[in-house]
Amino acid sequence: MRVLQAMAGAPVGGAETFFTRLTLALHRAGLDQHLLIRPDDAREETLRAAGLGVSTARFGGRLDIATTPRFRREIAAFRPDIVMTWMNRATAFCPPAGRRGLPRFVHLGTPRGYYDAKYYAACDHLVVTTDDLVSFYVAGGWPEDRIDSIPNFVPETPPAEPASRVAFDTPADAPLMLALGRLHVNKGFDTLLDAVAALPGHFLWIGGAGPEEAALKRQAELLRVDDRVRFLGWQPDTAPLFAAADVFVCSSRHEPFGNIVVEAWAHRTPIVATASQGPGALIVDGRSGLLVPVDDADALAVAIRRAAGEPGLAERLSAGGRAAWQAGYTEEIVTGRYLALLERLAG
Repeated sequence: MRVLQAMAGAPVGGAETFFTRLTLALHRAGLDQHLLIRPDDAREETLRAAGLGVSTARFGGRLDIATTPRFRREIAAFRPDIVMTWMNRATAFCPPAGRRGLPRFVHLGTPRGYYDAKYYAACDHLVVTTDDLVSFYVAGGWPEDRIDSIPNFVPETPPAEPASRVAFDTPADAPLMLALGRLHVNKGFDTLLDAVAALPGHFLWIGGAGPEEAALKRQAELLRVDDRVRFLGWQPDTAPLFAAADVFVCSSRHEPFGNIVVEAWAHRTPIVATASQGPGALIVDGRSGLLVPVDDADALAVAIRRAAGEPGLAERLSAGGRAAWQAGYTEEIVTGRYLALLERLAG
């Protein structure tokens, strides 16, 4: 079985991180793959160092007339049984199977979010991350028997040394919150900053980059919490940050899956999250995390205070999250489900 995967994502982001993670896991499992991606030195180096074949294409806008011919040449050369396209842009550039000299292949699209089903009309099958996304695409006209739901995974990592609080000018005894992700309005970091204002003495580390960075820093200044908030930039190695934090916070308004929830579970860090689509489906409130309404800074502050200070609660949430990760979100479980789907489609 041969699989060509195409991804035109940004240099950083949750879907982009999982693309690399999944392709490497499938490679370790013995799957014959070739990758077509937008140029990115760091991603190319990681994938090629593992022994994967990598080609690049521009994946530009409507005036990009070079990417589809390049896509066609890669398919003609590799002759895949399945072409798996990540998100809207890569899917749009995929040429039709069996035409203009191309071999027959199954076109597997993976939207990674709530997008108009029209963008995937040329696909033969979809794989999404949650049952709610299955329902969304069925409502958009997709036959249910042509959609599979497979969650993302987080690999097992050895315990890390906590990141230095001194390095980030954070008192050793202060309750410490951690938040990670693209600094985008969907992530609700503005609500989290409002919650910090109601939590005197608590410190917040935000690891990420994005278009809202300047606005968030201004907000922190206006709220007079900038002395307790640290903007760390994009962090390639988050394990030390999880090890240092007392509570992980996911404040998203829109979160189709919630990779970061599973990250916190794997790292045994108690989590407080808004009940957006993904986290609301993943977390059992009070067992594997605490859930609060979206855009409710007061409720978020109360839950953070509980998780950081209520005797025994952090330990229970940590154990419950770790058990949830082990039950369904490990590399072995999720990779096995992908391989089973790919084998079924190729067959």
